Amino acid sequence: MKRIAVVTGASSGMGREFVMRLNTFCPDLNEIWVLARRRERLEQLAVQCPVPVRIFAGDLTKKKFRRVLENTLREEQPVVRILINAAGFGKTGPVAEIAAADRKVQTDMIDVNCRALTDITESCLPFLRRGSRIINLASAAAFCPQPSFAVYAATKAYVLSFSRALNIELKGQGIFVTAVCPGPVKTEFFRVSGSPSSSVKKQFAAEAPAVVRKALRDSLRKKDLSVYGAGIKLAGLGAKLLPHRLIMRMFC
Repeated sequence: MKRIAVVTGASSGMGREFVMRLNTFCPDLNEIWVLARRRERLEQLAVQCPVPVRIFAGDLTKKKFRRVLENTLREEQPVVRILINAAGFGKTGPVAEIAAADRKVQTDMIDVNCRALTDITESCLPFLRRGSRIINLASAAAFCPQPSFAVYAATKAYVLSFSRALNIELKGQGIFVTAVCPGPVKTEFFRVSGSPSSSVKKQFAAEAPAVVRKALRDSLRKKDLSVYGAGIKLAGLGAKLLPHRLIMRMFC
């Protein structure tokens, strides 16, 4: 039976980095199925990847595109060794200002970060087997509400909550879910979102390869949460111990 990985957001950033490192994490993979909007980027990735790549190019906000993956899974009946939901984007700024510039941006953010992630996960669930893994890209923004990053932080809080609950549901089947919660990562993400508004956030910017390596290790160790860097771990602890209204003032 064919053994595959499914990676969303694979054309750049963290998603691309995951694809390039999966052969060391899952050496028995026959194919990696990659999903993203930019076909040319995926074609370049396919040339460079040490594992055969199947391209699904399209817009994850569109249900019709997501059904292409689901239908292919049903037709071919592979084993999904690992699902990585890396697709996502954010936009920095007050909610009213972003809405005034483009009313679709924030609802699209919800569609990609939450709806598509949930839908893709549901499509893959019947094809997971004992030992399979799910890695969902959340964010340290999930730890606390963030003014001027309000919708993005809310979507990532959803991803974190969904992932940890799903991990408990699937654990008895030998399937484990890891939510990855990095701080700022040096990728193309900030070309869309804008630069981090807080100088504190900028100090904790991490390199994508290091975050991905830790995420894969933590997934292998069956951890439900992967947090890279002492500073971000401290921020997570602070979000548990301190009133959120105080933390929000610190990061504004």
